[in-house]
Amino acid sequence: MALADETTNQRVHEDVAVERRAVLSSYLGSTIEYYDFALYATASSVVFGPVFFAGLDPLVATVASYGTLAAGFVARPLGGLVFGHFGDLLGRKRMLVVSMTAMGVASTLIGVVPAIPVWGPLLLVLLRVVQGVAIGGEWGGAALLSAEHARGHRRGMAASFTMAGAPTGTVLGAVALALAGLLPKDDFLAWGWRIPFLCSALLLAVGLFVRVKVAESPAFEAASRSQPPGRRFPLVEVLRRPRAVIVVCLTCLAGFAIQAVFATYGITYSVAHGLSRSEALLAFAISQALAIAGILGAAWLSDRHGRRPVMLAGLVAMIVLVHPVFALLASGSFFLVLAGLVLALALCQSVAFGPVAAFISEQFPARVRYTGVSLGYQTASVLGAGTTPLIVSSLAVAGGGSVVGIMLFLAGLCVVSGLVIVLFAREGKNADIRS
Repeated sequence: MALADETTNQRVHEDVAVERRAVLSSYLGSTIEYYDFALYATASSVVFGPVFFAGLDPLVATVASYGTLAAGFVARPLGGLVFGHFGDLLGRKRMLVVSMTAMGVASTLIGVVPAIPVWGPLLLVLLRVVQGVAIGGEWGGAALLSAEHARGHRRGMAASFTMAGAPTGTVLGAVALALAGLLPKDDFLAWGWRIPFLCSALLLAVGLFVRVKVAESPAFEAASRSQPPGRRFPLVEVLRRPRAVIVVCLTCLAGFAIQAVFATYGITYSVAHGLSRSEALLAFAISQALAIAGILGAAWLSDRHGRRPVMLAGLVAMIVLVHPVFALLASGSFFLVLAGLVLALALCQSVAFGPVAAFISEQFPARVRYTGVSLGYQTASVLGAGTTPLIVSSLAVAGGGSVVGIMLFLAGLCVVSGLVIVLFAREGKNADIRS
């Protein structure tokens, strides 16, 4: 009996160690991927307009730079389809190594794109598409690697570290760009903004070192034993029954839009109302650092009270606070702008998105989970984040600088996502997704 207990305890300790390695790998991988991706998003609001579209009116140049940003979001579903399909056939780990490599190489090359007419913007768009394909494959695999290794009662918290990697990477990217922004303006626009992109090569080396040591998902291994890869067609199966993909997409729509509005237009809006570029980026970085705690806290609550109630609370809070948030961003005060970004990103968006990784993982069977998760989530990224900067900047132009249209747009998306959660999404807190 003592020997059996000792063997059981040893197996439990080994499972916990494997789970922690998977969570750490997903967190670091997501951090590195979002450093690269968010760095581009932030640079599009303060750098790419004057550097690559210098001949245009400043507001039009900002819209043009957001257009290159949108290219990456449009490419995300393609990455989700390709990486998801083969991730369900060949394994989560293999595809995650490929996605990280593609992301790091593309981001490093952005740092050497020449600021010349036509070719400069075209190269930006091409590399942005590569980024989009890579992150389209990264997120779903990283989320599943954590969720499928975790025990049910802590799946929300374990999977949320993939979500927490997004603000962590965003903080690193924003801080790097803010430090570069301390240079004289001419030096910053001439070469200073390139340094954070070139640092992607170092981050890539660290990420790959961690990722190759992670064990494959037990859920994938179980699915492969029950049905050999040669007899499965994950993409076809998901598309034949698209209900779960549509529910996932619409559920995530508002969360992506909140992030996109305040990560891009919110910074531009606060700078236009008197805040310096460096102060705006610093406020954004602080709000993202606090968002890490918000995401983990929301996920912890979802392990106890369910994913749906927690996500709904974040959406309702955004509807209530959208007007006060924009008023704070227009104050011209660093601390008031910081308060606005904290309310929007560290509270509303984090609570709405904290349980998402676990919630989505619980909507699909293991044999098609990578494909379904990636397709639903990345389609939402296109609709909720990829087009949002263009929409809100166009609404601002049409409204003569008024943000009423933007506030209504954001609140409307929160209503849509909330209704889908209430009417169509199923609660999966107690589901077994490891077998």
